[in-house]
Amino acid sequence: TWKKYKIPRTVVPIKYDIDVYELLYTTQWHDGTEIKASGVVFIPRDTKKSPAMICYNHGTRIKRARGLGIEDGEQAICIGFAVDGYVVAFPDYIGLGKGEKFHLYQHAESEANATVDMIRATKALLEKLSLSTNGQLFLTGYSQGGHASMATHRYIQEKLSGEMHVTASSPMSGAYDLSDAQRDVMFKLYSHPGYLPYLLNSYIEVYDLIPGDINQIYKFPYDTVIQYFYDGNHEMGEINPYLPAVPMNMIKEEYVNEFITNPDFPFYKAIRENDLYDWKPESPMQLCYCKSDEQVTYRNAIAAYETMKKNGSKLVRLRHAGKKFNHSKCAIYSSMYTKLFFDSFRHGSKKGRRGNAFKRMIIGFGKMIDSGK
Repeated sequence: TWKKYKIPRTVVPIKYDIDVYELLYTTQWHDGTEIKASGVVFIPRDTKKSPAMICYNHGTRIKRARGLGIEDGEQAICIGFAVDGYVVAFPDYIGLGKGEKFHLYQHAESEANATVDMIRATKALLEKLSLSTNGQLFLTGYSQGGHASMATHRYIQEKLSGEMHVTASSPMSGAYDLSDAQRDVMFKLYSHPGYLPYLLNSYIEVYDLIPGDINQIYKFPYDTVIQYFYDGNHEMGEINPYLPAVPMNMIKEEYVNEFITNPDFPFYKAIRENDLYDWKPESPMQLCYCKSDEQVTYRNAIAAYETMKKNGSKLVRLRHAGKKFNHSKCAIYSSMYTKLFFDSFRHGSKKGRRGNAFKRMIIGFGKMIDSGK
């Protein structure tokens, strides 16, 4: 798998065997009721020192079932951290994996709740195994996982400072500016139109935006198509061909006009409530992005960085993972830069560093080769 994803062992060394556990734990539905959620924990064996903990949030998934193994790209990332001595928690979020209810896509509060409760469940597992960490907690994730890790960092800082502390975070290619930067993408040709109904259906549930049938906002035949595909049994790649290339073209005109012209339109207010760029991180944060990302515009990372700087944060940095990389390729290099960033804290840095110069050079060679294809 290291060869498959072109991950150099000099950057991600394989030092330890690992044990893998599946967890079922309790978290909250959006109305505060308790529900079950699930996730996976990767634990390195026989580490010389107590390991740090990483919580990795995965990208968009509409199929409920979760694969298990190194062939899953994001679990391969988790394994890459674990074999180098990190305990890695990998939550399914609400409504995915073996959890109850259905998934609330890009809903910041439920993403943070599910992630924090997964961290707690992981700590409880470690205690049962008579293991412990060194106290460092890192947060990262890609695409939706970037949004979720950002939401979790903010939630821990603002609500749980007496219980846990974020050592550093590295959100990657997340839609932190849903109401502006990412909204604009929905009015243009877009490769993944299936993201839009996933988001709208989730917000309709959370904020009770539409009485009756939630599919009434969609034009025919998309109302029927969406109802069929979003049942937890399909992949995003299955639905995209059945939706318009300009995502907003599946929405009835009266809703689109309100969304554009009325800042108090409930749909727009719901999206704005889940923006994550306007706050001041008190722990180091690295924002990874790629300028050619065709799914999550790089403007999300720029908006977050500039706003956080204006808010007084001195601990936020940008990491451009590649000028020519698409969303999938960007994930590989962003993850390697994230590992270098987190490794610097294990080596004693307080604010985070770019990482070992030789390893950065190796990554740079890989980028040159990939960019030339």
